[in-house]
Amino acid sequence: MKKKVLFALLMVAVLVRLGARDEEIWDQSLEKISAMASLIEQNYFQPVEAEKMMQESIKGMLQTLDPHSYFLDPENFARMFEEQKGKYYGIGTQIQKQEDRLVVIAPIEGGPSWRLGIQSGDIISQINGESTKPISSQDAVNKLRGPKGTKVTITIAREGLEKPLDLTITREEIPLYSVPYAFLLQDGVGYIFIRNFAESTGDEFAEKMEALTKQGMKSLILDLRGNFGGALLPSIDVSDEFLTKGALIVSVKGRNRMYDREYHADSNNQYEKLPVVVLINQGSASASEIVAGAVMDHDRGLVVGEDSWGKGLVQTMFPVARNMAVALTIAKYYTPSGRCIQRDYSHFDDYILDNKVTPVQQREVKYTDKGRKVLGEGGITPDYEVKFELRIYTAQLRLQGAYFSYARKFAAHQTALSKKFVFPQDAPGQTPPAPGKIQIGKVFVADAAVLDDFREFLQANKLNYDVKKFKDAEAEIKREIEREISSAIWNIEEGWKTFQKSDSAVLKALQVMPEAAKFINN
Repeated sequence: MKKKVLFALLMVAVLVRLGARDEEIWDQSLEKISAMASLIEQNYFQPVEAEKMMQESIKGMLQTLDPHSYFLDPENFARMFEEQKGKYYGIGTQIQKQEDRLVVIAPIEGGPSWRLGIQSGDIISQINGESTKPISSQDAVNKLRGPKGTKVTITIAREGLEKPLDLTITREEIPLYSVPYAFLLQDGVGYIFIRNFAESTGDEFAEKMEALTKQGMKSLILDLRGNFGGALLPSIDVSDEFLTKGALIVSVKGRNRMYDREYHADSNNQYEKLPVVVLINQGSASASEIVAGAVMDHDRGLVVGEDSWGKGLVQTMFPVARNMAVALTIAKYYTPSGRCIQRDYSHFDDYILDNKVTPVQQREVKYTDKGRKVLGEGGITPDYEVKFELRIYTAQLRLQGAYFSYARKFAAHQTALSKKFVFPQDAPGQTPPAPGKIQIGKVFVADAAVLDDFREFLQANKLNYDVKKFKDAEAEIKREIEREISSAIWNIEEGWKTFQKSDSAVLKALQVMPEAAKFINN
């Protein structure tokens, strides 16, 4: 056991060596680690788990460096690999925890769950015989995923079924799309949402741009809100679509000059003349900030929303075992104007939890190609600020699954009001509806009658109904209902589209698009 403990701690020493140029310091570190291994082996009250000790030792050491240097244990290493590759092996379901229920939001079309008839709204009550009530959504994801060809048994509870249904599903390759939504909003304005930056993002984005162009796109809203980053090179590919050949996109500079590098646009004749507005918020970080910074610094378009996260540190993966690695910060990256947008992280809790807006007086000043003032050391500050606002009551209903559950019942004609409607899926291609029935057209609007119907649903199901809070949040609730019912009647993308049409940041982007277009002609 002593050798195992010593080996575990020596793994930590490997990382110490990365930053120790002094051989004497290196030798002293080895001696201390060896002494610690002997002390633990001889005196600890029970046998030691060497691998757990090694993992926790590495995590503890990295916490002394910066918030973005971290250790990838086997589980997180596998998840990171899936996200970067843009695929995983599983059963193909989008799931969400709603209170203590694990709910299927939608089966992925063509996947194993979809082929077995799993439906939106199904509750996965057990995974391999274990209850899902006490576990988180991420824990459930980990249990449902696994090696290709292996099997997992889930128990499905569905309204209308006399008893739960057990299904044994063989895991298959499931694509993880990083560019899930792309459509025209109005008058030739395209909209694309990038969820994260993975190996496939550049190709996915190019395909979506080509498709929208064929549909008549004349300008673009690029939504990077909530995109916490990912791989560097895909962000270079996306930025390149808008910049002329040779334009600097981002530069990387570190203590070790071997990591220094500049990334330039290397293609022309793409979308250099397309007006663009980029949407960001406090969840936009790293690769997202590279794209937003390149667009802003080259005066290529406008940025709308909230200050971004402010992550300007670059990590490289160092393997420490076959299925473990360390992401170590090796440099900072700089936008084309020369600003580093990394926020101060000297107080960790403030960095992670507090308001992420850095006071203007503490930030460096740089200038864009056309001489506009931009700020560093605190994320990307948008050209036009639009604050995200969501009342607690609205969020509580969402977490309870109220909108989702109501929309399912509405689409199935199981509420008093919905029995009066005819939906496209009820009678495809059928002309006029029966007397007294209301035909849904291409959009769904939650009017006063729908809101009343939703109130009755909340009260009948003993959900969180408060007259005053409901009235105060009525506009937000209306948007939530329209999104979920549009998703239930048509598809998830249609629901997303419906939601974006009334989003305050999107509306601002539409308003300032003519101003963004002027950058191209001046």
